[in-house]
Amino acid sequence: MSSTPNRATNPAGKPRKKELALDLTTARQMLPLVKSIVSDILNSRQVLSRLTPEQERLDRHRRDLVWQERQRRYQVTDEIAAVEKTLTHAAGELAGLGVNLVDEDAGEVDFPTKINGRPAAFTWKFGDTAVGHWHYQGEDQLRPIPNEWDQSTPATPIRFRGQP
Repeated sequence: MSSTPNRATNPAGKPRKKELALDLTTARQMLPLVKSIVSDILNSRQVLSRLTPEQERLDRHRRDLVWQERQRRYQVTDEIAAVEKTLTHAAGELAGLGVNLVDEDAGEVDFPTKINGRPAAFTWKFGDTAVGHWHYQGEDQLRPIPNEWDQSTPATPIRFRGQP
């Protein structure tokens, strides 16, 4: 019998999330899949923006609706639920890839990384052809990705010129 007390390594029971740091090459390789998922999100949001006012109108007049309008109200409710499920699934896919959806309206995502040992992110926005900008975590200023970063290997940490 051991005299050491049994202690939980994670007393709160929360899963520990390993901090993910993607290199530029990986972020660019992930882009076609991310682009497809973000496209689904934007399309779903567009459908919601079309259906929500209709649902609100039908709900306001629910007591006065004829059968066909009531049927449409039920149909719109079901469509909205399906679209919201699609949105939740798409956001989960991005999270599973380790990519952060920064702006749902614009379709902007961040690929987490480390630059000079600091948490940062490569940024891509729907409509852009490639991942072309980066920023430090907590900063809004987007900076263009320098050409020399394209030559770095995945195992090479990104450093500015003149940095050790």
